[in-house]
Amino acid sequence: MKMITMMSSMMWIILSIMILMLNLLSKKTFSDREKCSPFECGFDPKNSARMPFSLQFFLIAMIFIIFDVELTLLLPMIMAMKISNIMSYTLITLMFILILLLGLYHEWNQGALTWVY
Repeated sequence: MKMITMMSSMMWIILSIMILMLNLLSKKTFSDREKCSPFECGFDPKNSARMPFSLQFFLIAMIFIIFDVELTLLLPMIMAMKISNIMSYTLITLMFILILLLGLYHEWNQGALTWVY
């Protein structure tokens, strides 16, 4: 047991020394304007790399992801129908769909689904 402890401590010391040496030796001290700029097929970029992002598109994408995850939750419910009571299955499924429809109605009321600028 003493041998294993000694070997593992030696490995940790060697690894720590190697990591320290690599961090000290790998630092690049020069910075070039060409290397710091974004690469665009070998040409200097004409526009800024930061472009404005449409918040409306992001909101629609998030709603799509929510309803996509909802679909993955609904599909296993079909398999659960075989082993559950039909009344409890119907009640759970209707409550699930009702909550989703209420969320969709809320998004629609808030104007999240309109593309008017």
